[in-house]
Amino acid sequence: MITEIVLFDLPAGITRERMLAQFRESIPRWRDNPDLLRKHMIFDLARGKGGGVYLWRSVADAKRWHGEAFRQRILAAFGSEPSYQYF
Repeated sequence: MITEIVLFDLPAGITRERMLAQFRESIPRWRDNPDLLRKHMIFDLARGKGGGVYLWRSVADAKRWHGEAFRQRILAAFGSEPSYQYF
């Protein structure tokens, strides 16, 4: 099992309500993922950062699910590139 931390910059002026709506919209996409053990959504409006903390079976699983399609969703929703850390 590995932990992956994904972070991205938030657009200026984004609200807590918008962040919660964005995260809620993504829940069905992750809920039935067979490789994902757990996900925590995180954001800090004061620092302008958002992301998630994921528990995966392997780094390969994390990279498979966080490929180009995921990158494009983050770019479209938040206007920034995600960064990835694995532990």
